[in-house]
This record gives sequence, structure tokens and C-alpha cells, in this order.
Amino acid sequence: MTSSPWPDPLAQITASERCNLYDYIVEELRAREELCPLRIGKLATALTNQRDDLLAFAAQLDRDLQAVAEEFEVSLAVVRQVLQMQALDLNRSRRWKEQSRLQQQLGSRFYHLGAAVAEVSRKTVRASSVIENFNSRLRSYFFLRRHLGPGYLQILQFFLNHRRFLRSEHPQRVNKSPAELLTGSKHPHWLEMLSYQLFSRDQTSTQPV
Repeated sequence: MTSSPWPDPLAQITASERCNLYDYIVEELRAREELCPLRIGKLATALTNQRDDLLAFAAQLDRDLQAVAEEFEVSLAVVRQVLQMQALDLNRSRRWKEQSRLQQQLGSRFYHLGAAVAEVSRKTVRASSVIENFNSRLRSYFFLRRHLGPGYLQILQFFLNHRRFLRSEHPQRVNKSPAELLTGSKHPHWLEMLSYQLFSRDQTSTQPV
């Protein structure tokens, strides 16, 4: 088990470097497009059009790490080294050797700098994990499209945007919907928003015997 969701090699890669790697993959796909024009061509086009959205997290990560570097008056390279250290396996000696080295280098700043970097890592949402989560949520609904028609997708969109999370790895998201998390404002139950009356059992009422 690792202490951070960030794979070790990615901690040192900047947003511009990620873009270069991304473009390289697209170019390699384009070079092989003639092998399967219909599929590879569409995939390469989709990746080209979505690059900025998929890598938006990387640009935000760069800005957040730079802010941490300025706050603690250290170089950005040192902040990235802390991020990389936190991504290492707790059960490997390399992790503890790197932590010891950084502790000696940073002295009393090590703990608070490490906490700031960990918070940046925790709050950074990577596109791949968002897409995987989104696809997993949608997959179980798609079979209904054959029976309900194209308008079903609009209903599904409304439902997923306004259905509150019953559980989450992040406690602040529990009992809040994506719309509430985005806007910061509460809304009624999604059924009431569709003009339905939400049923609730009156626990205080008694029925005559």
C-alpha cells in the first residue's frame, strides 16, 4: 500500500512535460492510423480534442506546488521531491532514506511543508480517475436506453447530478450531490425537483387497533 495516489515517476513531471508525452502518444497513433482508420483515427482525434481537459489537473498541480514553494521559501524542485517521497511505498527502505534526507535538508520546515504538499496531492483530481469513476457509474444504466429512448439520457444526467452521495472516501461529500458540491448551495430532493411528492413515514402517528 502506498501513502499517496501519485505513482512515483509522475511526481517530477510538469504540466508541459505531460503535454509533450501526451502529444507523442497521439502522434504515434496517427502514424498507425492507416492500419485501422475508423477506430484509430477517431481515437486520435478524440484525444487531440480532449487534451486540455484531461490534463487540466496537471496545470493546477503545478500552480499549487509553486504556491507551496513560495510559502515555505524553498525551490519548486524541493517541493516536488517531497511529493515524490510521499508517493513511495511505506514498506520500502527507499522511502525512509529519502524522508531522512529531506528532513536533514529542510529541518524544522519538513513537517509543515510535507503536510502542505500532502494536502495539495489529496485535493488534486486527476482526469483518469474521474473518467473511470464516471464510466463505472454510467455503465449500469445504459441498457435502459433501448427501452426508454434518447430522452432517457437527459433524465439520467439530471439524476446523477442531483442524487446525493450515501458514502464517499471524502467525508465532506457524504449526503451532498454533485450539484451541491459544485455550487455550494443545497437543493431539495431530486424527486421533489421533478414535482413529485417525497414519501416519508410519520413515525409519531399511530393507527387505531
